[in-house]
Amino acid sequence: MSTSETPSVETKIDGRAGERSRELMGAARQVIPGGVNSPVRAFGPVGGDPPFVRKAQGAHIVTEDGVALIDYVGTWGPAILGHANPEVIDAVQKAVRDGLSFGAASAGEVDFAELVCSMVPSLQGGMVRMVNSGTEATMSALRLARGYTGRDKIIKMDGGYHGHADFLLVAAGSGAATLGLPGTAGVPADVVKQTLLAPHNDLDAVRAVVEQHPDDIAAIIIEPVCGNMGCVPPQPGYLEGLRELTAERGIVLIFDEVMTGFRLAKGGAQELFGVTPDLTCLGKIVGGGLPCAAYGGKREIMEQLAPLGPVYQAGTLSGNPIAVAAGMATLKILERDAPYAQLDAMTERLARGIVEAADAAGLPFTSNRVGSMFTGFFRSGEVRNYEDAKGSDLEQFTTWHGAMLERGIYLAPSQFEAGFLSVAHTEAIVDQTVAAAKEAMAVVAG
Repeated sequence: MSTSETPSVETKIDGRAGERSRELMGAARQVIPGGVNSPVRAFGPVGGDPPFVRKAQGAHIVTEDGVALIDYVGTWGPAILGHANPEVIDAVQKAVRDGLSFGAASAGEVDFAELVCSMVPSLQGGMVRMVNSGTEATMSALRLARGYTGRDKIIKMDGGYHGHADFLLVAAGSGAATLGLPGTAGVPADVVKQTLLAPHNDLDAVRAVVEQHPDDIAAIIIEPVCGNMGCVPPQPGYLEGLRELTAERGIVLIFDEVMTGFRLAKGGAQELFGVTPDLTCLGKIVGGGLPCAAYGGKREIMEQLAPLGPVYQAGTLSGNPIAVAAGMATLKILERDAPYAQLDAMTERLARGIVEAADAAGLPFTSNRVGSMFTGFFRSGEVRNYEDAKGSDLEQFTTWHGAMLERGIYLAPSQFEAGFLSVAHTEAIVDQTVAAAKEAMAVVAG
């Protein structure tokens, strides 16, 4: 079976949780908080129980209820080659035969680091260190920036998500620039007091924060294309302005490319937009679907890490040989096949079709897309930041999500998440999705 074919399952279309998924969710709630090991898997924002996944192949996932769904979550980004790519599976199976983990240096780590550094502009001539998750990557990069600059404060954008480290879980107050307040229980106010916020895509607001703390800012961290307020691209000149501002002030510019790395271009968003940060955080695709992440950049900064320098960071499973094998296979395929024009065309076809479906139903709807990332917002007007995204009609989104799931389309259960295409999404699959979207938009319109 090719990776674009539909797995052989029962002839059902409706992807809502069936009897088996509901049974599993009931059991899960007894032993796992909320029944899920990550809150984004819960269906709280859209109601009901999530379908449990049995397997995945190509552009489809198969639920425990025997339904094959067209998947636009893609394990939240990593499945750029489609699920269960044969070359990646083969690489993992070969690596497994030699052991699951060494806790020691291996040749594969070196080869992988060389490949990653060769692909990402900010790592070329620099260095990279492997970790196990995007949260580890961003947390470590910010610690490194603080150690390198000798400063304590950092700036992040309102609505930007960079993992669940305490000092990054902040909620914004009012005003263009504000001190962070804890965004979740369990985070002391003192932990986030060094985290400053500014609205996304507002260069003047960032400048104002820097002017208020001219000698205290260690780093600015940003998703060059946001994915956790929905897909929100940078406004013209925004990334360039941040690069200029940070260079002038000796501030470390960090691109969180956990989502965008290797997805928007071989070298990520920094290649696509032509702006090179000082440090880059990578995840998701870099591990080919296994737990793996990395951060890296300028040699003079990276050499501050232990054992060379005073900034400590460690991880027993970092550079795990199985994850390295999956990541190496994935990146080599992306480098060899250069599928980005194909991905762009397929995603444009999908996004345009969904917009046309909303227009035909008379619904206010805005679509954002960069490469193979996309989000449709149930609102009129541009979505340039988190405040704009929050203006979406969440009731309409909930109805839309359920109607699409009934028609065999699996979307993220939140208005504020990006969707992703893979090379396994063919024209026929996209057209099937657009046909479902037309019916679903009619349901939303009532």
